[in-house]
Amino acid sequence: MIGNIRNFCIIAHIDHGKSTLADRLIQKGHIVDERNFQDQILDNMDIERERGITIKSQAVTIPYTSGGVEYELNLVDTPGHVDFTYEVSRAINSCEGALLLVDATQGVQAQTLSNMYLALEHNLEIIPVINKIDMQAADIRMTKTQIDKDLGLDSSTALLVSARQGTGVDELFEAIIHRIPPPSGDPSAPLRALIFDCHYDPYRGVVVHVRLFDGSISKGMKIRFMSNGREHDVEAVGVFKLLLAETEELSAGDVGYIIAGVKTVSDVKVGDTVTGAENPCEKQLPGFREVKPVVFSSIYPVDSNDYEELRSSLEKLKLNDASLVYEKDSSAALGFGFRCGFLGLLHLEVVQERLEREFDQSVIFTAPSVRYKVRVRGGPGNLTEEVFVDNPTDYPDEGRIEGADEPYIRAAIITPKEFLGNIMNLCLEKRGVQTNMTYLDERRVEIVYDMPLAEVLFDFYDRLKSTTRGYASFDYDITGYRPTELVKLDILLNGKTVDALSQLVFKENAYNRARIICERLVDEIPRQQFKIPIQGAIGSQIIARETVNPLRKDVLAKCYGGDITRKRKLLEKQKEGKKRMRMVGDVELPQSAFLAVLKTKEE
Repeated sequence: MIGNIRNFCIIAHIDHGKSTLADRLIQKGHIVDERNFQDQILDNMDIERERGITIKSQAVTIPYTSGGVEYELNLVDTPGHVDFTYEVSRAINSCEGALLLVDATQGVQAQTLSNMYLALEHNLEIIPVINKIDMQAADIRMTKTQIDKDLGLDSSTALLVSARQGTGVDELFEAIIHRIPPPSGDPSAPLRALIFDCHYDPYRGVVVHVRLFDGSISKGMKIRFMSNGREHDVEAVGVFKLLLAETEELSAGDVGYIIAGVKTVSDVKVGDTVTGAENPCEKQLPGFREVKPVVFSSIYPVDSNDYEELRSSLEKLKLNDASLVYEKDSSAALGFGFRCGFLGLLHLEVVQERLEREFDQSVIFTAPSVRYKVRVRGGPGNLTEEVFVDNPTDYPDEGRIEGADEPYIRAAIITPKEFLGNIMNLCLEKRGVQTNMTYLDERRVEIVYDMPLAEVLFDFYDRLKSTTRGYASFDYDITGYRPTELVKLDILLNGKTVDALSQLVFKENAYNRARIICERLVDEIPRQQFKIPIQGAIGSQIIARETVNPLRKDVLAKCYGGDITRKRKLLEKQKEGKKRMRMVGDVELPQSAFLAVLKTKEE
């Protein structure tokens, strides 16, 4: 019955206790026995458990009885990291209410604000929840003040909870039932369902996670995905009770899954609308967009013989991660590999770790890059055309380039005021322009900067955390493209360009970047019998150089005195030999050299 359904999500900043609270709700609903229960039960990847973050959103249906009435509570868990904001927005769109979790020891942080605005855009009923009240450092009065001032919510309605100890969870269940409205929808109308997630099952194909707004869906029905027009026959429907629990049908207001023989996850778009093929609905649910990668890097196997294994590993990974985009790539230095697109740096790290752990692949990642918009002369009729470039090897000749644009972000940083100077210096160094500064209370400041995405890629987040001792929180969204002075930085080893080390950089940063890379490579490249020059170049102009000194044999050891000409002759002979060796000698680049280049921060 639709009046007894409550659909809600939990939104919070990273590490505010979202997964722990979900654990307590699941335990209270008795949908898993104590023997099979484990902490972070909705986080089913090792990397999620180790880092304490949610990467893949999950859903679970929790039965609850209040006042003799049985309710069906559908919890849609959401990722907490900024890279997965679109998935969070789709999960929020499938609910009527949200538990806004605030850590009593840390207060309101950057993603608390941005996730609350997402919830308000979708007209959700927001229940503020103050978590970690059992901690010694908890400051409930300060947290309530921040909820009033920063979020504009009524702190007197906030619930006090300790997710770890289970305190206040019963009151939270009652608040979900009485404060979150039941879903509205017409079970007899044409089917209209939102896809908010999906995952791949090796035996049954893609399991599509849906929230039904109108109509109903049952086994044997023919459905259509509205974004691509593809039609499929429904093989099974059901709800999530941690495992898949098959039911007769799903009706308006329900959250559940559809299995319809879809073979690849890329056929299913998060945010798409599912409707009936025979009796389709008139228009799509709003908010759907294609997820586009913003960070690009090339992956190569350490051993070139493992190329086929890497290809099959990426195919399997793609089955579970539709946002991963890749195509074939090759490098003179590293052989055959793949050019991959990611949602952000965390997404890149997750893919790297999953390749190494789940598929036992030893891989080299090239320096991450963003997608630049380059205006090039020499098109049909010598017209200027715009091309998108994310790979340094595709960068056009300097003589043909009229200009370039790079993606910019709006970065919001919330920090204690004593670290304000450090953050401003860091943002200035990263070409940031301050657009706003707000004192949230007597201790905390929110500053907003417009800055290039490329500057955030390498070490911004690490340095932000170290300069503020971990107290600052950071959130960003991409705002568009702006003009930039772009150059291609080449790294030459023994006079030969190593294409895998090339980077696209802002012109004024090129010298520093080249110098740091050359200094790092000196420490990583083993010494040879000949001198190895390491050079950073823009076009034909060398802007930085370091030298790996040769191993020297003491050819004068056998000369006990005697004429100086004898010694000179032996030294000249050695010099000629080294010159000849340098002409034919190849320099082997160890894997650690590529990793060293990625860590371009000056330490």
